[in-house]
Amino acid sequence: MSRIKLVACIALLVAVAGCSLPPIRPYTRQDIFKTNIFSYFTIKESPDAVLAQLNKDGEVVMEGVDKKNKTYFIKLISAGKELKTIYTEK
Repeated sequence: MSRIKLVACIALLVAVAGCSLPPIRPYTRQDIFKTNIFSYFTIKESPDAVLAQLNKDGEVVMEGVDKKNKTYFIKLISAGKELKTIYTEK
């Protein structure tokens, strides 16, 4: 019986740890512009909308078009004190 409880607790911890959490400190526009996503891509969302979503949920997924007209999904993830970016071609 105790093994079942242990496995259930571990599964719960893994599920909670996998969820994105709001950042410890709110990010600023300057933090977003350091990633250069608005220089490399044309993004429909405004920097303020991206910032609000990032500070609320801890991550943002956007659609952007690069200079060669390729469409990408851009994911910004709050990782402690820095932002991580992930680019995936659509």
